[in-house]
Amino acid sequence: MAFTLKQLRYFIAVAESGTVSGAAQALAISQSAVTEAIRELEADLGVPLFTRHPRGLDITHKGHQFLRHATGILAGVSDARHALTQESEDLTGTLHVGVTSLVAGYVLSDILARFRRANPQVEVTALEDTGDYLEHLLVGGELDVAVMVTTNMRDRMALQTEIIDTSPYQLWLPNGHELTTRPSVSIEDLTDEPMIMLRIDEIEEATRKLLSAFGARPRVAFRTRSVEAVRSLVATGAGIALLPEMVYRRWSLEGDRIVSRDVSGSLPVVQVGIVWRKGAPLTRVTREFILAAQTHKNTK
Repeated sequence: MAFTLKQLRYFIAVAESGTVSGAAQALAISQSAVTEAIRELEADLGVPLFTRHPRGLDITHKGHQFLRHATGILAGVSDARHALTQESEDLTGTLHVGVTSLVAGYVLSDILARFRRANPQVEVTALEDTGDYLEHLLVGGELDVAVMVTTNMRDRMALQTEIIDTSPYQLWLPNGHELTTRPSVSIEDLTDEPMIMLRIDEIEEATRKLLSAFGARPRVAFRTRSVEAVRSLVATGAGIALLPEMVYRRWSLEGDRIVSRDVSGSLPVVQVGIVWRKGAPLTRVTREFILAAQTHKNTK
C-alpha cells in the first residue's frame, strides 16, 4: 500500500514536535490516529523512522532523509493547487533577490524552489551579503526584495518587513555529553564548556551578549563561518554551540549525532523576514515572490 499525504503530514508533525501527543495537539486529532499513521508509514517504507523512548521519539537517520522528501512532496502539492488559481499567462521578467548568509540554505532555498516551479520563465538572480549591505541595496533600488535576518535591521523607516520565521536559540551538544542527561540546562552550566562560534549574521555577537548578560565569558574553541563545520565540530566533541533552532539538524555530514537542548532563562530569538523598499511600486514578479514567502510561512 502506497503512503498517503495524510501520513506525510502526520509524520512531519511528529518529527517537528518530537512526541505523538504534541503532534496530535498540533493537528487537532487523536494520538491513536497519529500512532497508527506512523506505524503504517514505517511498514510501507520498510524502515524505522523514529526510535522510541520514555520522553518521546527521536527521528532516525533514515527518517531524517525521508523528512526532506516528505516536506518536498507536500510543498509540491501546495504549488500545484496554487498554479491552478494563477492567471493563465506565464509570468516573465527578472527578479533580484538579496539574502543573508544564515538564511541562504535554510529559508531562501525553499522559497526559491516554490517560486521557480510556479514561474519557470522568470530569471532570478540572488546575492548573498551582510544585512547592512542588503539594506543599502534595497533602499537604492538595486534589489527588488531580500530574505534576511531582521532582528537587528538598521533602516526600518525606509523598508517594509514581513516576518516569515522566528527561531529561538538552542544548545547543541555531542551525543553522550553530560548535559544531555540533565532535565534542564542553564546558561551557568555552559561557563566552562568550549564553545564553537558561528561568525555570520551577527550570531557570534548575539551569543557573546547572551553569555555576558549571565556573567559568563565564553571559552571559544573555534570560530567559523560554516554551519556544517559547527555541526561536525560539535558532533565530534570539539565543543558546544548556541545557535538558532532553524539551522539544527540531528546529524553531521559524517553521520554523527548532534543533540539539541532548550536552555532555561530568557534567550533571544532570530527573526527572518521578507524585506522590500517602502513606497516602491511592486512588479507582479515581486508580488509573486512575496506570496511564495508567505506560503512558506503558512506551511511552517
